[in-house]
Amino acid sequence: MAEHFRIFAQPARSILTATSGFLQEAGFTHSLTPARNCTFGCTYCYVPTMRVYGGLKPEDWQRWGQFTTFKENAADLLRRTIRPSMVIYCSPLVDPYQPAEAERRAMPAILDVLITRPPRVFTIQTRGPLILRDLEQLQELNRRTTLRVSFSITTNREDIRKLYEPHCAPIPERLAVIRQLESHGITAHATLAPLLPADPEKLVDAAVGVSPHNLVGDALHLRATKRHGATTREQAFRVAAHHGQQEWFEPDFQALTIQRMKERARAAGRRFQTGPEAFAWLAQAENLASRTS
Repeated sequence: MAEHFRIFAQPARSILTATSGFLQEAGFTHSLTPARNCTFGCTYCYVPTMRVYGGLKPEDWQRWGQFTTFKENAADLLRRTIRPSMVIYCSPLVDPYQPAEAERRAMPAILDVLITRPPRVFTIQTRGPLILRDLEQLQELNRRTTLRVSFSITTNREDIRKLYEPHCAPIPERLAVIRQLESHGITAHATLAPLLPADPEKLVDAAVGVSPHNLVGDALHLRATKRHGATTREQAFRVAAHHGQQEWFEPDFQALTIQRMKERARAAGRRFQTGPEAFAWLAQAENLASRTS
């Protein structure tokens, strides 16, 4: 994939933000966002719809995905402000392993701080196979605290992936990353979110095949069911209309699809859940002393 984005860096005033709403209800105390604007540039991303409430500037939401601005002092800020009791979600506003991270390498310095000053829980939300670059650091952090990776699998269909998230890795590659993380002792949830057009049962089967954990999920955000806050970008609605997939943006259809997926997961001995109840699985601390080597 050719790169069509620019990378900037600026000092930031803070790196950890006290949670509210969805993440707070799930059990996270803080979020960590290493950059502003994400070079995956997914059509449906809710972050640019937050505008200033997501810490964005007008050029961010007007040119979403075309550039990113890293917090150049992120590691130093984290070292000064992190506390052992924190339950941290990284990140609600940008993928920490977005394409630009390959050049910038912000996460290794952040992980170094976490290793020396571990919080109670650290959860990474990503869809980027680049996370495997930092596998050794992740393994060390996993020995020191509860580490979870929530890896986004949005569909089982490559034709759909190319329509809605063309700059993301192919679905088979993402499934392989989950399997590899698990093989190295790192808890990796298959997070079926946001749910793009798919074969629901086949999507659940694919997730069950690579991760032994319960399945986290969420439908595409809709104003009809989410009156306030972030919502799906208009670009995704245009893609759906062009390809006759509007039903995936209808509340009743979404509810029926989620029910089908719950039943499929139950048949496989797993749970599939959406919303804060599901994301709470990502915030629960483990008893490190009970782990077996």
